[in-house]
Amino acid sequence: MTSMGGRSAVPSPGRLGLLEPTARQDLDELGWNDEAAVERLWALSRAADADLALKSLVRLKQAQGSEWAEIDRLLRSDRSFRGRLLGCLGASDALGDHLVAETGSWRLLREPDLLSACEARESLLAAVAATPEPDRGQNLLYRAGLTGPEAVAALRTAYRNLVMRLAAQDLAPTVEDEPVLFLPEVGGHLSDLADAALTAALAVAVAEVLGEKPLECRLAVIAMGKCGARELNYVSDVDVVFVAEPADTTSARIAGELIRIGSMAFFEVDAALRPEGKRGALTRTLDSHLAYYERWAKTWEFQALLKARPMTGDMALGADYVAATGPLVWTACEREDFVTDVQAMRRRVESLVPDDHKDRNVKLGQGGLRDVEFAVQLMQMVHGRIDESLRVPSTLAAIDALTRGGYVGRTDGANFQASYEFLRGLEHRLQLQRLSRTHLLPDPDDAAAMRWLARAAHVRPERGNDAATVLRRELRRQRSRVRQLHEKLFYRPLLEAVTRFDADSLYLQNKSAERQLAALGYAKPERALAHIKALGSTPGRRGQVQMLILPSLLQHISNTPDPDAGLLNYRKLCDELTGAEWFLRLLRDDGVVAEHLMHVLGTSEYIADLLMRSPDVIQLYSTGAAGPKLCEVSSNDVVKGLIASMRRHADPRKAIAVARSHRRAELARIASADLLGLMDVQEVCRALSTVWAAVLGAALEKVMSSVPYEGDGPAPARMAVIGMGRLGGGELGYGSDADVLFVCDPVEGVDETVAVRWAQAVADNVRSLLGTPSADPPLEVDVGLRPEGKNGPIVRTLASYRAYYHQWAEAWEVQALLRAHAVAGDPGLGLDFLHMIDEIRYPAGGVSPDAVREIRRIKARVDAERLPRGADPMTHTKLGRGGLADVEWTVQLMQLRHAHEYPELHRTSTVETLDAIGEAGLLPEDEVAMLKDAWLTATRARNALVLVRGKPVDQLPGPGRELRAIAYAAGWPQDEAAEFLEHYLRVTRRAKSVVTEVFG
Repeated sequence: MTSMGGRSAVPSPGRLGLLEPTARQDLDELGWNDEAAVERLWALSRAADADLALKSLVRLKQAQGSEWAEIDRLLRSDRSFRGRLLGCLGASDALGDHLVAETGSWRLLREPDLLSACEARESLLAAVAATPEPDRGQNLLYRAGLTGPEAVAALRTAYRNLVMRLAAQDLAPTVEDEPVLFLPEVGGHLSDLADAALTAALAVAVAEVLGEKPLECRLAVIAMGKCGARELNYVSDVDVVFVAEPADTTSARIAGELIRIGSMAFFEVDAALRPEGKRGALTRTLDSHLAYYERWAKTWEFQALLKARPMTGDMALGADYVAATGPLVWTACEREDFVTDVQAMRRRVESLVPDDHKDRNVKLGQGGLRDVEFAVQLMQMVHGRIDESLRVPSTLAAIDALTRGGYVGRTDGANFQASYEFLRGLEHRLQLQRLSRTHLLPDPDDAAAMRWLARAAHVRPERGNDAATVLRRELRRQRSRVRQLHEKLFYRPLLEAVTRFDADSLYLQNKSAERQLAALGYAKPERALAHIKALGSTPGRRGQVQMLILPSLLQHISNTPDPDAGLLNYRKLCDELTGAEWFLRLLRDDGVVAEHLMHVLGTSEYIADLLMRSPDVIQLYSTGAAGPKLCEVSSNDVVKGLIASMRRHADPRKAIAVARSHRRAELARIASADLLGLMDVQEVCRALSTVWAAVLGAALEKVMSSVPYEGDGPAPARMAVIGMGRLGGGELGYGSDADVLFVCDPVEGVDETVAVRWAQAVADNVRSLLGTPSADPPLEVDVGLRPEGKNGPIVRTLASYRAYYHQWAEAWEVQALLRAHAVAGDPGLGLDFLHMIDEIRYPAGGVSPDAVREIRRIKARVDAERLPRGADPMTHTKLGRGGLADVEWTVQLMQLRHAHEYPELHRTSTVETLDAIGEAGLLPEDEVAMLKDAWLTATRARNALVLVRGKPVDQLPGPGRELRAIAYAAGWPQDEAAEFLEHYLRVTRRAKSVVTEVFG
């Protein structure tokens, strides 16, 4: 062939887009090698895959024999036929295979019009020689004359022919200038074909189950999902529900056969949306359906009912089903867990997508079709209760209704409709390629696959960019737009409702907005609307920025356990930071900061209160070059800064105020990192213990330099603070007190009485200054573990401690010393104290059997008496079954019995000691794991309680909003609060069995 430029010359294979080496040979095989073939050649070049179309044409010629001449004549003379045939062959391997295998099927492409729904049904019924059931009126009930494998084969061929005719009309515009079939038309035709297909499958099922026996039950097939909405894909599951009167064995057998036959001949028929899912009865009466929906149905089941439509079978019964269940959809948004359920369903859908497919899944990935559908359905369910114009099943029709009703702006509505049609169009092309159920876009780096998809979807090249490049760019744009869907649909209208409507219409707009807020999880929507109005009405530049960022902030807040508190906290924070220009600018420019801050404000009263007075921590919510900035800060650096700042103030009260400020910021940082999943439980406990020890040390240093004494010279004694309990173990929680002992040692030449009196004044001042009432979390210093308890002196000399412990120490006091660790003051004195008590807590030969018996007795008494009145022993994190106290007492009993033999047990941390117990083989590894898991689980739950409530609490609540918030703060999804509680109960139950065994 020669190429002389222009359309009259015969183009070369390369110019036609034919890349296969055999292309010239294939063209010769067809006889398309002269100027008479130019028009066909250029049409071929416009096929989605010209090489595929050419290969399929050669195969078709070889299969058709003498009929090829007629096909070639039509390709020459009938532009519409040419567009339909080449469109199919270039876009679909599977349709090419069908045309080759079914030698007469090409004739169907000569027909200029598609079959109507009735004609399609008659075609499929004729394939199995079906006749109407008698006395059934307009219902679609037939009995087939052909059954078994022959019926399935006949139905498969007939259905594939119908799909091919539709696909040919759909694809023809990619090759020739033919009328375009728009997405709603394609989806409607495919749904009609599905209706016809299952009508024929039902006819075969009736014949196979009943033979010649009469059909004595009424059976309706209800279409759900995309088929119910008449927006079906080329290859998709068809979701159905069966209603029968009566719902007996016969109706169930017929339904089961319909599913089997339909799934073999056409597409997967799925009845999993029926009541109780796959575990439920296949057929139910209408009354049984209603009873289930009224008592047991979950939110997603009402969401599914939104698209229910009588499909085939007893259409009167099907209409009764839709009429009876339809009203239930429009009250579902009043359910307490409506928003939580919808969000949980969306998360579950996203979780089904493998990580390496998230950016390529056009249906389930972010910015995909499900984002549009979930948002639209949620809007319908919220507002459809009042506005009946929104009660439409189709997604595109719903977007149009939402736009006409003013719930979505006109531009936004048009954009979202266009994005949805674009993505659905790509989905259709992907499925047509091999007639397989796929939603996976090609790898963006696969140039050939992207080029095929672009051409099949009628995406044309632009100046300087080929079709594949244009498609990649368009995909990014469309998916980015869809990802903003919730913001566009939910929050922009809320702002407009309170800021842009005149007084006469404001009331109605407010009521609409309140319904929307209630559906989004706000318990007091009228207050939320007032907050939004106040924030959006801020004057000047700040108000403009608020209007810009509020939609995305509200979206993030609505995903938290307590949107009301989150919005209130945000408003209070804005009021506190009126003069801080960086704040709104940071939220505008850094989406990570905005998302993290809203997550915190809607979950944790503890952190929200801290941020009101330490707002600079918000700047750490961003991500730096090395990762989250919250984790870039070192606790040791914070300690150094705290001490240096205190030293600059001579007045102890001012110095303590500075220490509080540093501690407040550090608590906000630690708690934020914890809530955002950036620190594990042990890291949180260590960081909290470090900052507490730093405050104690700095306070002790400042007070020692300011308290006078009766003599001359420097301080009359060295002082050290010994951390006890969780402080000594480096395992403080948010609500923990600091258990300490004060120890002093007179300097040479100073009378011991004078030194002790001075040290007593220092200790009293430290406790008084730290214990001063404040809005910050308390700095409670507890000296209740000192010798003689509340009756003993607060400060003792090292010699006095030694004498007491050697002569008078009781079993519980020895046990308490197991967690003693020097945390502040003179390090030498602290070390001397620890060496001294090592003789007490780890005595040669071990503690006496009497001491062990006493510990067991005390533990039994604690179990019986210490639990607060009304507390649930199953879920009390500290004193409950398998809780913190159980695990800690068990570890300490093991230390008392074995630490003299195993020096590796000389530790103050519960978790570290458990690891040492396991390594020493003192307990089986599985039992050590149970205890460790229980301690970490209870600590995480206890910390979550404080984060949510803002104050120390030990008791987990029962099911409800508060438990969801605590589960969320502990790192569980809100919708898995029940699983969180079950996990806690299971872990602590196992730990309790170990505790019981150890204590005997």
